[in-house]
Amino acid sequence: MSNDATTKKIKPKSKLTPAERSELRAEAHGLKPIVIIGEAGLTPAVMKEIDASLNSHGLIKVRVFGDDREARVSMYETICAELGAEPVQHIGKLLVIYRPKLDGVKETKFVKRGKGLREVTIVKPSASGTKKPSVSKVLVKGNERVTQGGSIKRAKPRQSSVKKSIKA
Repeated sequence: MSNDATTKKIKPKSKLTPAERSELRAEAHGLKPIVIIGEAGLTPAVMKEIDASLNSHGLIKVRVFGDDREARVSMYETICAELGAEPVQHIGKLLVIYRPKLDGVKETKFVKRGKGLREVTIVKPSASGTKKPSVSKVLVKGNERVTQGGSIKRAKPRQSSVKKSIKA
């Protein structure tokens, strides 16, 4: 009994629930590997790159070149232990790793320049003029504009089909 107990590895209790792990696996399905570990193995430069990737993305895929499964498993455990990350999935030569993003790193989904969505602050004065003006932030599409009254209108009329206008 003591021989079997000492040979088996006891995995530390993971912070992720099975449902969270399943969601992360589904989210990672469409990702491409960001970091590639080559012949040199797990060097400090590779660890630094994985750490930077986890800071910016949170969920990453790592590709490990090498046929030794034991080496890949040990790399996976080392990465997770040293960087405080959670193992999500290990399939073949792909490792999926998760660590919540830092609060200081902010991700912006909307570009403020060029086409696309932009955030506009609308300030409307009160009807009586004695109360505070109402302030609201609105996402405006590239082909929309905000009038002086605070309403949103299309900048250009929507194009209509020439064939439909002829038939009518």
